[in-house]
Amino acid sequence: MKKRSIAVLMGGRSLEREISIKSGQRVSNALRKLGHHVIKLDVDQSIVENLTSEKIDLAYIALHGKDGEDGTIQEILEVLGIPYTGPGVYPNVLSFDKIISKQIFESLEIPTPPFYFLNASSFRELGASKLLPHIVKKIGLPLVVKPSAQGSALGIRLVENEEDLADAIISALGYNKKVILERFISGIELAVSIIGKNKPEVLPVVEIVPVNNFFDFESRSRVGETEYFVPARIPEDELSKVKKVALDVHKALKCKNLSRVDIILGKKDRKPYVLELNTSPGMTDTSLLPMAAEESGMSFEDLVERIINISLE
Repeated sequence: MKKRSIAVLMGGRSLEREISIKSGQRVSNALRKLGHHVIKLDVDQSIVENLTSEKIDLAYIALHGKDGEDGTIQEILEVLGIPYTGPGVYPNVLSFDKIISKQIFESLEIPTPPFYFLNASSFRELGASKLLPHIVKKIGLPLVVKPSAQGSALGIRLVENEEDLADAIISALGYNKKVILERFISGIELAVSIIGKNKPEVLPVVEIVPVNNFFDFESRSRVGETEYFVPARIPEDELSKVKKVALDVHKALKCKNLSRVDIILGKKDRKPYVLELNTSPGMTDTSLLPMAAEESGMSFEDLVERIINISLE
């Protein structure tokens, strides 16, 4: 096994900074166990200088959210000619804006919950608040309000009463200038991790059961707030459908190397609905990709090494 000089990019300026640092630290520890030379870099205004100050064989992107999953750091690495982990610039740009990615899913007839989007200026200048009763009539209640470009379920709110909708939108606009209003699909929440280049491998599907019945930021980030079952406790024929839809999403957004697709299996129609695709899955103790990898027989170090190898192919 060739030993390499690997820069682990973590932290950054996003609201997911603390989770990113946890992911980056765990990846760094694994890389050291594997014998690689590790350079930990907190992504800030000095990142270009830091990346060019010494020879780097690969940048491991452990960033989450803004700058890390929107194509920004990927474009910087492309300019510098430094190989990096993850699916590339284009998939990051598409997947980070949930409005764009959901429109792509709809155009390709990939099932996703019905939705509308609004932006801050439409409320300020076009009186969009008067649209809310019409949206409720079309989508129904409960519905989910979330920022169009944010990760780790930050700013997401389940709205069960129409009078709570405006407050949920105002809260979501605090995270991003565009918000999605999406039909709430009651069902089983699933995470499907995909790894590989030419022949992507779908890892065992993770079933997510939040204590409070809604997978929000607290449920994702705090130990004990959520139960996980790997593989998911659903029939094999439904697992096959879920895996196929996840692969369709991976290909639709032109991903390579790695992705994680979040899906709801509808309680009534048993249909898999795509929520979003993640390009930089978490690598913490409660993260879903490492759970799936462990079920498939990979230790955390095995997973990190595999990500490195496919990124350098």
